[in-house]
Amino acid sequence: MEKTFVHRSLQPITPNFKTKPITKPSIASSFAAQLDKAIQDVPPIHISKHAKVRMEQRGISITPHTWEKIGEKVDEAKTKGVQDSLVILKDAALIVSAKNKTVITALDREEASSQIFTNINGTILIDS
Repeated sequence: MEKTFVHRSLQPITPNFKTKPITKPSIASSFAAQLDKAIQDVPPIHISKHAKVRMEQRGISITPHTWEKIGEKVDEAKTKGVQDSLVILKDAALIVSAKNKTVITALDREEASSQIFTNINGTILIDS
């Protein structure tokens, strides 16, 4: 007695409703979003620990708007070759490294008026 095999092709069972394909955000758009967020979160200028202590000791307070202006001017000074600058504000004077956008130290204006500043190659005046 011979056995006969019947070969039937198997077909997948598909539901009668349509599903939305799962889409992953592209790596490029995900990276771009992360980069944009990182750029927005970066402060316009960094403050060293030493400068923070000096600002607290001397009661120096600088508004976010003024920090933005300082950051812009330090960037501008950097493009002109300035490495370390003296930033003079109404109530304070800051020594800022344009190279790494960091406030190195801070003095109030009264104290700054009797100082000699060395090792700077640029000055930024901000009146706000």
